[in-house]
Amino acid sequence: MADDAAPVREPVLQPGHTLTSVTARISEVVLSGRTPRAWSAALGVSLALVALLIVSITLLLIRGIGIWGVNGTVMWGFAITNFVWWIGIGHAGTLISAILLLLRQSWRTSINRFAEAMTLFAVASAALFPLLHLGRPKFFYWLFPYPSVFGAWPQFRSPLVWDVFAVSTYGTVSFLFWYVGMIPDLATFRDRARGRFAKVFYGVLAMGWRGSARHWKRHEVAYLILSGLATALVVSVHTVVSLDFTAAIVPGWHSTLFPPYFVAGAIFSGFAMVLTLAIPLRALYGLQDFITMRHLDNMARLLLATGMIVAYGYMAELFTAWYGGDPIERSTHLDRLTGTYAPVFWLLLFCNVLVPQVFWSRRMRSSIPVLFGASILVNIGMWCERFVIVVQSLSHEYLPSMWRTYSPTRWDVATFAGSIGLFLALFLLFLRFLPSISMAEMRQLVAARPEEGGS
Repeated sequence: MADDAAPVREPVLQPGHTLTSVTARISEVVLSGRTPRAWSAALGVSLALVALLIVSITLLLIRGIGIWGVNGTVMWGFAITNFVWWIGIGHAGTLISAILLLLRQSWRTSINRFAEAMTLFAVASAALFPLLHLGRPKFFYWLFPYPSVFGAWPQFRSPLVWDVFAVSTYGTVSFLFWYVGMIPDLATFRDRARGRFAKVFYGVLAMGWRGSARHWKRHEVAYLILSGLATALVVSVHTVVSLDFTAAIVPGWHSTLFPPYFVAGAIFSGFAMVLTLAIPLRALYGLQDFITMRHLDNMARLLLATGMIVAYGYMAELFTAWYGGDPIERSTHLDRLTGTYAPVFWLLLFCNVLVPQVFWSRRMRSSIPVLFGASILVNIGMWCERFVIVVQSLSHEYLPSMWRTYSPTRWDVATFAGSIGLFLALFLLFLRFLPSISMAEMRQLVAARPEEGGS
């Protein structure tokens, strides 16, 4: 047992790399112009799903949300389920980049860049659903407090307005954090690019970076300030999302447990998505010497830790419903166990509680197929959790006369599949045209290697 629990001793960066080799190896992924066949195939599938999303949205705008399965009782269906799920996925990128940076965790270096990009693309996918769910989406700008000659202002007591402010702030800070951290690497691309267009493209994005001492000082200060802002947003944004439910007097929602429960679940699903993306990425571009087994092991440990917090949240929720003595609350939770959506509830327990327990074993944390399969199952389980919270709670409210089953239509499924395609297409284009691993931070690891005892 002691050997099974022993930490992985593999270094953050494999030995043998120099400052030049790190720059050449990472920049080659983009500047060589060569794309693996698997990348092209994945992009083709993603663009096909994006086309499906466009068709779904067009039909939705023409015919209204009646093409979805929502009804008078379950007015939130796939749309809000997908919104909460995508926002949760975006949490791990900010956590890896900001909090681990403040904690001086050097192992974040190889995975922070694409994790930050994952955050942005997840937020973009999430932002679609509240807007599409509006009765009149063409008036989405009414949600912002712009100067209006009519004197009309947003209804600040509406959870929809809370979401707009939380998500827009989170997306803005995450974008700035991602972009500021990437400026030195964009300057490297500018200097190493061969074509005229590439030099101009990366030169504009690099914003005149020359690598002077003054540039580096200002860059580090700005990066540190943004990491502090992003750290606060890790907690705040999903807390605000959870208040959409907690503030409503609905059985299964009205609970003070939701804010920490949602934040832990968001980090849990986010780390699962980082694993889901990191494993194909290192295989696709041969980056095993940068994204090492130590990185995968650490993410598996964090997945296990946050999974235990989520499991505790499930137990606390069921215990509170029983111990509180409210018959309606008890009835709602009993319906989760035995009602129409019981298979979804038991599936989420299997995926989110039982599956992460395999990571107690070092052997399982060292198995690529197990890591990839477990991360996929956790993503499925967290979507099921959001579905149960949104749909099951609404379908089993106070009055039995209001109980109604929600059945998603093909357009619900098509819109969800299209959002996945949008996320993957953006991520694949990011891998092709921008640095997926931070060259500047990797060079700092190489330069600091003697002080780290040769590791």
